[in-house]
Amino acid sequence: MRSFPLSKPPIYSEIFFLNKFDSSSLRFPTSFSLNRYFSRQIWWRNMACSTQNASPSIQTVSISYSDLQDKKADLSTKIEEGLGPNGLGIISISKVPGFSSLRRNLLHLSPRLAHLPEEVKTTLEDPDSRYNFGWSHGKEKLESGKPDTLKGSFYANPILDTPTTDSSLIQRYPSYCQTNIWPGDALPELEPAFKALGKLMLDVGLMLAYHCDQYASKWMTMGDDEGLEQILLRSRCHKGRLLYYFPAQRSDCTQDAGNISSWCGWHTDHGSLTGLTCGMFMRDGEELPCPDSAAGLYIKTRNNKIVKAVFGEDEIAYQIGETTEVLSRGRLCATPHCVKAPKGEKAFGVERLTFALFMQPDWDESLKFPGEVHLHQELIMPNETLTFGEYSEKLLDKYYHLK
Repeated sequence: MRSFPLSKPPIYSEIFFLNKFDSSSLRFPTSFSLNRYFSRQIWWRNMACSTQNASPSIQTVSISYSDLQDKKADLSTKIEEGLGPNGLGIISISKVPGFSSLRRNLLHLSPRLAHLPEEVKTTLEDPDSRYNFGWSHGKEKLESGKPDTLKGSFYANPILDTPTTDSSLIQRYPSYCQTNIWPGDALPELEPAFKALGKLMLDVGLMLAYHCDQYASKWMTMGDDEGLEQILLRSRCHKGRLLYYFPAQRSDCTQDAGNISSWCGWHTDHGSLTGLTCGMFMRDGEELPCPDSAAGLYIKTRNNKIVKAVFGEDEIAYQIGETTEVLSRGRLCATPHCVKAPKGEKAFGVERLTFALFMQPDWDESLKFPGEVHLHQELIMPNETLTFGEYSEKLLDKYYHLK
């Protein structure tokens, strides 16, 4: 186990963000498993205001794949603009070979999975992992506290079917260490499509992590095996999530129209990097544009402004997680974000499909926290060293009230 020292607390370290614009007093965990129940300047590129929402839309900082794979390229300016202390905590990668077809292949399987017979989907559930492997529907909670039946999720590790055979580790860290559950003959195409897209997004994410290390190394010293790239490269904890948003009913298209977090509550990601595909919208098996220009991913900036982040359907977006903020000493910053559902008559009968890859350290990767802790003070002692598994365990126990 290796320690990545942190000499001062991260600039922005809360994993959960309380939505000041919502009457709810709840906080919602996120990322691979924690999303279950659950004066700053900005680079104002291509800003356009929606007529349905006062929040401006901002194109994410984008890096081409050819530039990303060039280890000699200096991408520090773009890394800082997108992921640094004054960025939105998100960056997109364009022109990734093979991505568009892999995205389409997997997302088109999402409705087929969601509409498998209930008895089949029940066999794909894994309560021991808090439904962080296999099929999950109605296990998360909306900000109202009600079960979220609007979407279903399928979780799997796209790299390792069996991360470990150690029964003690499986029992202690079931959200990471359980074996993948695939639908087999019920949907044989799912496993290869899921793994292909997940592996590609991981490979691209590792390239981004390399350039993040180059940027962060300007302010800190790190060993050859201490950077984000190497931490993620040796991890067995990566988790993919295929999401299916059930077709909206007429009542869903008109209620909570002012709720900006109607699809996913405000949160800050827990892991290292989260890879995202642009959502795909379908009605009766046919792809169509998003029926509401105000729908999408919203981010809260450091000066408490809310903006809509926009990236192309042929781009992979990556968001910084809390753990990377810790390891980079605040040079790479995670930001609170949520997802707004489409509203209006055009949204009736429309389903949404998307995929996320949660890249995170291995469960035995050591994290050394600073002497002055601003991060979950009730859980972490000053100068404490915890493995990522122990750290996640504390958060799970806190938010699930298991201990």
